[in-house]
Amino acid sequence: MKREFAVIGLGRFGGSICRELSMEDMHVLAIDIDEEKVNEFKNVATYAVIADATDESALKELGIKNIDHVIVAIGDNIQASILTTVILTDLGIEKITVKAQNDYHEKILKKIGANQVVHPERDMGKRIAHNIISSNILDYLELSDEHSIVEVKAGKKMSGKTIVDLDIRANYGCNIVAIKNEDNINVSPSAEELLKEDDILIVIGADNDISRFEKHLVVDDD
Repeated sequence: MKREFAVIGLGRFGGSICRELSMEDMHVLAIDIDEEKVNEFKNVATYAVIADATDESALKELGIKNIDHVIVAIGDNIQASILTTVILTDLGIEKITVKAQNDYHEKILKKIGANQVVHPERDMGKRIAHNIISSNILDYLELSDEHSIVEVKAGKKMSGKTIVDLDIRANYGCNIVAIKNEDNINVSPSAEELLKEDDILIVIGADNDISRFEKHLVVDDD
């Protein structure tokens, strides 16, 4: 079953999150008080609606309680950001990620219930989107518009198999350039390297190939 996401605030940062989640075929509810911004995302998100996120009744009507993860990406209005986070916390939203303007804003957000606080000047929307989609994605570095390096946690499907067994390059177009575990980091591992569950793999490749690799090999079936 697909996870449900909501993105509140469709500026440059929130819009980036929204696009990346939608490209990963996630259900996304896009919310903004600005009609023009909402119209921009009507063909991107699953649903795009005009609403004031500081209005608890409006959020309830949108079914926000049924959303697994809400990303609050409100622009420069710190008061609106804080009030929205308080409302989401009171409504019992399981996971709340909030964009912070500064360190003081971050401290307040954490005190009132934000699970994750991000700084757009430090964190890319694409990187954060991948992190919130999968707990297996530990870090994400964009090399270009289409290529990236990611840190992923090896799952059960990979445990006890070698790199040549999985034939990752042929099957997914990616390359494992290093393997990290509790003991050390192995740069340029051999094809016969045996993988263990929870090994940290440094993978490089095209974004589409990395996505296929993560979906088919890294994520374990329940």
